[in-house]
Amino acid sequence: MNKNLATITKGIIKNNPVFVLVLGMCPTLATTTSAINGLEMGLATMFVLILSNIVISLLAPAVPDKVHIPVYIVVIATFVTLLQLLMQAFVPDVYKTLGLFIPLIVVNCIVLGRAEAFASKNGPWASALDGVGIGLGFTLALTVIGLVREILGSGSAFGFKIIPGDGILAFVMAPGAFMVLGYLMVVFNKLFKKEQ
Repeated sequence: MNKNLATITKGIIKNNPVFVLVLGMCPTLATTTSAINGLEMGLATMFVLILSNIVISLLAPAVPDKVHIPVYIVVIATFVTLLQLLMQAFVPDVYKTLGLFIPLIVVNCIVLGRAEAFASKNGPWASALDGVGIGLGFTLALTVIGLVREILGSGSAFGFKIIPGDGILAFVMAPGAFMVLGYLMVVFNKLFKKEQ
C-alpha cells in the first residue's frame, strides 16, 4: 500500500481515536446527540488537527524539550481561535450548536497527543496526512455514534424522520451515549481486529 494512503488509513482504522485509542471522550459523548452534530465537531477538530500538525512539525526542531508542550498548546489554541472566528462569521448556527466544545479542542488529547507522538517527529507532509487520517477517524466515529443515537432516540437520521414515533429518550441523553459508544467499540474492534 502507498505510504501516504497507509498513514491516512491507519488514523481511520488502526489508530481510530475513539474506537481504538479511546481519546476525546468529552466531545464524543457530549456532541453526538445527532449525526450532524457529530459530523460538525469531527470536521472542526480535523481542521485544527491538520493545521496544528503542520506547524508543529515545522517548529519542533527549534523548540527546547522543556517548553515543547506549552508551545504546542499555543499553536493549537491559535488554530482553535481562528476556527472560532471563521465559524462565527460563516456558520454561526453551527458555532452556537457546538458552543463550549469548540474552545475545548485546545485541550483535546487527540490533538495534543498527535502533536507529541507524530507531528514533532515527522515532516509537514506526513504530519498533514496523519491529521487527515486521525481527523477522518474521529469524524467517522462521531458521525456514526450520533447517527445511531439519533435513530434510536428520535427516529430520524441527519434531521430527517425515518421511523414514526418518538424513539427512546435515553439514547439522546448521557446513558445512551455510553451504551452506544460501548457497543460500537465492540463492533469496530471485532470487524477490524485482523487489520490491527
